[in-house]
Amino acid sequence: MKRTMVIKAVAVLGVASLALAACSSGNEAATEETAAAETTEEAAPAEETATAEETAAEEACANTTLVVGSLLPATGDLAFLGPPEFAGVEKAIAEIDAAGGVLGQPVTYIEGDSGDTSTDIASQTVDSHLSQGVQAIIGAASSGVSLTVIDKITSNGVVQISPANTSPALTTYPDNGLYFRVAPSDVLQGAVLANTAIDKGITKLAVIARQDPYGEGLKDATVKDFEAAGGTVTFNEVYDPAATSFEAEVAAVKASGPEAVAVIGFEETVKLLQEMIKQGVGPKDVPLFLVDGNISTTAYADFPKNTMKGVVATVPSGEADLTAFNESLLEVDPELTDFAYGAQSYDATMLVALAAQAAGCADGASIAEFLPQVAGNGGEQCSTWADCVALLDAGTDIDFQGVTGPVDFNEFGDPAQGTISINEYASNTKFAEIGKVTAVVPLP
Repeated sequence: MKRTMVIKAVAVLGVASLALAACSSGNEAATEETAAAETTEEAAPAEETATAEETAAEEACANTTLVVGSLLPATGDLAFLGPPEFAGVEKAIAEIDAAGGVLGQPVTYIEGDSGDTSTDIASQTVDSHLSQGVQAIIGAASSGVSLTVIDKITSNGVVQISPANTSPALTTYPDNGLYFRVAPSDVLQGAVLANTAIDKGITKLAVIARQDPYGEGLKDATVKDFEAAGGTVTFNEVYDPAATSFEAEVAAVKASGPEAVAVIGFEETVKLLQEMIKQGVGPKDVPLFLVDGNISTTAYADFPKNTMKGVVATVPSGEADLTAFNESLLEVDPELTDFAYGAQSYDATMLVALAAQAAGCADGASIAEFLPQVAGNGGEQCSTWADCVALLDAGTDIDFQGVTGPVDFNEFGDPAQGTISINEYASNTKFAEIGKVTAVVPLP
């Protein structure tokens, strides 16, 4: 286990007043003046001691205003996921502030773009956030982007919590105990994707994935579980997401003779599928499986009518029904068409705020220490900011129930359990959930 547990610094109070008692028999004849001084020390007023303790506690917490920065895709190859994620963060902060804020003060929120791994936008955003004193960063969405900035974030004592990172590589990454995520590792999504294909009678599957930590991690998990279930993987390769053409890769997929194809990618999936259609291995010719990185209501709108009909896609979701929550996000952003990871962004923000509230201090170390506690430590269940804070104010431990369901963390800062939604396209722009799987998230 590489994850390092964070231990909050506790002020040691009163040590300066401790005196060494002399044991020499030659000191028996103490003067009245000395005795009086000792009596005065021993009888120090209780209120004086309490004041000293309060002062020490105040000095121990340098931050009482929670400053949160987002690191989410406003641009780049995951930009379609940005709007619901930003909306989720904004909705949570609006609810928190409306109910009194964190530690009695409004949350300071600094919005930030993550871009993608082809740019340096994420690093620039993190530098800006750190210069403005953020204690927690919500993001990134891309596992690859997170891996480019996680060291910079955590080495500065700032908490990073992602709503959408799924790469198994992040589970045991050395993060000083400051990295968390609310989306399950792709070890779970890979298993669900593989079993869904098996359940549909697929015995020969081609798997093609973008070459980055997300694509490779989900591909490996899918291949492992599909083969373990008795299936044959006919093609198991990665591609360069920045390639100008996928002609050779698609030709190799076709030559492998699959009964279905699983494509693991981001926005470049559109170009890849266009080549698959051209070569006769498109969705109308060979069953297609997509994943959270390329499920979209807008990306395939220009394909020939009903090209995507029947395509199945998996995506981390919530144990609870998210229909009402997703509709509420439209009040934040009326132009939303995709909702993936909006709920996780909301839950991540609420958890950070509750951790600061429970700790009585809005600094990175305190937030990291209390995140597992407010997420689920056997306390009383609560699901709204007002209800959770009322319990904390009463001295009651809490177990926050997110809009996605329970969000308990394991020892690595990953969700202990997760839910994967299985969806099917009815047209190029519409899909609906046809099932879901909730399970303990296996370790890599």
